[in-house]
Amino acid sequence: MAAGPLSLIAEVTHRCPLHCLYCSNPVEMQRAEAELGTEEWARVFGEAAAMGALHLHLTGGEPLARKDLPELIRSGRAAGLYVNMITSGVGMTEDRLAGLVDAGLEHLQLSFQDVEETSANYIAGTRAHALKEALVPVIRRSGVAFTINLVVHRMNLDRLEEFLAYAEALGPDRLEIAHVQYYGWALKNRALLMPTEEQVRRSLPVIEAAKARLKGRIHVEAVFPDYFGSFPKACMGGWGRRTMLIDPVGQALPCHAAGVIPGMVFDSVRERGLGWIWRESAAFERFRGDEWMSDTCLACPRKEQDFSGCRCQAFLLTGDAAAMDPVCVYSPEHERLVELRRPQPELLPVWREL
Repeated sequence: MAAGPLSLIAEVTHRCPLHCLYCSNPVEMQRAEAELGTEEWARVFGEAAAMGALHLHLTGGEPLARKDLPELIRSGRAAGLYVNMITSGVGMTEDRLAGLVDAGLEHLQLSFQDVEETSANYIAGTRAHALKEALVPVIRRSGVAFTINLVVHRMNLDRLEEFLAYAEALGPDRLEIAHVQYYGWALKNRALLMPTEEQVRRSLPVIEAAKARLKGRIHVEAVFPDYFGSFPKACMGGWGRRTMLIDPVGQALPCHAAGVIPGMVFDSVRERGLGWIWRESAAFERFRGDEWMSDTCLACPRKEQDFSGCRCQAFLLTGDAAAMDPVCVYSPEHERLVELRRPQPELLPVWREL
């Protein structure tokens, strides 16, 4: 049985002013009137801390849609958790940020969609780029630790070098470059977003050069695109091993996409304690250990590094959540992944609904 989670991801709402083409929220999102209340979230944060969790990641949707956000942050800090928030910045003002910092917010991640405004607004599905730019000096004055996030894909990867220079001028503490993960709305837009192999190849030395140039000033984190790999990642540090996610209505999941796997039942924090869910629920036990793995994975020396890869990706690509992640070169389905990363016609986008 795994030790307690190190991180708790709190999807406090699915409400969001953006309609990003790559949104990883479920296609069937939870409604606002069913969201956990302030006191319910506070109890969850306390239970997570008692289990040994260190980090609280407030995300959504857009956390700023919650009027009780200062209270949520305050209760996370009161529980002894390091509080991080991932935001689009829409709805943030200098006074509001000051209130969040006073409540205990320690780290803020601001997402950008591109370096070029027209493209950024198109990808986000709304005019938000100029607002984000104006917000950066406000964040820096606040003293909160600051990360800039950029999700890259076919539509913006050719401007990666330009974006890195742009981000450097904005002066964050940390810069995260992550390729689209094809779940939720991003899966619906996969043909539109999938980069070419040449784009990915060109991006690698650009990222390595940025890491070297910015070392000691800005930490650069880069997530390689799964579909172009030969071996899978340990998704979320392994199923039910390091991370627990609570969705807006209180369902506890091992990762944000686990709901795509049919037949899974996710217990609610409204009915069960967090400790019981982590230790005993069928959903968290389903892909722990190695009894469920194929003979190929069981014999592989990498099984304790990648735990056979992403269960959601395995299901979406093979129809079997217990299959080898097709990213693995030894998977009998690897050629399907090779086919999917070949250039496809640019289809009309499917926008995330409000």
